[in-house]
Amino acid sequence: MKKNSFKVYSFYRFKKIEKIIDIKKEIVSFLSKQNIRGTILISVEGLNGSISGTKVELDNFIQYLKKKLNIRKLEIKDNNTSFLPFNKMKVKIKNEIVSFGQGRIDTIKYHGTDVNPEDWNDIILDENTKLIDVRNEFEIGIGHFNRSINPKTNSFRQFPFSLKKMKLKKDDKIAVYCTGGIRCEKASAYLKANGYKNVYQLKGGVINYFEYSKNNKKKNLWHGECFVFDQRVTIKKNLNKGKYEQCFGCRRPITKEQISSNKYKKGVHCPLCYDERSIKQKNSSLSRQTQIDIANKKGLDHLFKKINFV
Repeated sequence: MKKNSFKVYSFYRFKKIEKIIDIKKEIVSFLSKQNIRGTILISVEGLNGSISGTKVELDNFIQYLKKKLNIRKLEIKDNNTSFLPFNKMKVKIKNEIVSFGQGRIDTIKYHGTDVNPEDWNDIILDENTKLIDVRNEFEIGIGHFNRSINPKTNSFRQFPFSLKKMKLKKDDKIAVYCTGGIRCEKASAYLKANGYKNVYQLKGGVINYFEYSKNNKKKNLWHGECFVFDQRVTIKKNLNKGKYEQCFGCRRPITKEQISSNKYKKGVHCPLCYDERSIKQKNSSLSRQTQIDIANKKGLDHLFKKINFV
């Protein structure tokens, strides 16, 4: 197939879902007949998914999903790719569609003001805006908007505790952003529920901002690349795959220089995790990588095989 013949669809929706066990079984059954890969999380609070495949298969599934869950509108971020960036298809039931650890938050009642990508530059260039990046620290290290506050978190669940250290005032103008919109939507709801009055969120996240800037040839104020949760690892402002690769020992993004380090071993460890991982963990990863190498050499299929055509 030609280059960029696959699509990546990312979507989420906060919506009360009942009988989630039955819903999961029906979705798994439908997907078992498709060559779609990715992850879909289902919770009583909604769903969150990132999937890849051909446009025809993905559109058919989205149509099925909307009908099954009685969803009229489901905003989808659509990227092109030359390969399937996920190893397999997973449908999981979770307590939350994005882990925050603060119990149920009514994201409809407590909702920050959506800011469309075309208006985002005005918001972040306003010196009165307290701009907060709600992503994790390693993501921020790869790329961010200037002047944004780094909460210095290793997981989204740490954000409420980091918020206390920011010493924000209840009437401050606060703008939050994340990769695809789901984390900043929950963060803005948390802020509103805790009395912060002027809260704004980047609708559709950084990916939506990239897409708008590219398609409309508008100034993109992002610095660096943006981490994504699939085998593309990072994307550039033009939405093409970035320069980073991934360590499959610790799952962190790594540079070519780090790959050249004597502390890097493919599929096992990198300079970032060499001293963190136990001998048992390293041996387990080495065994997995050895099996992958043998399968690749023999031309056999395996879960981690990169698919460039169907």
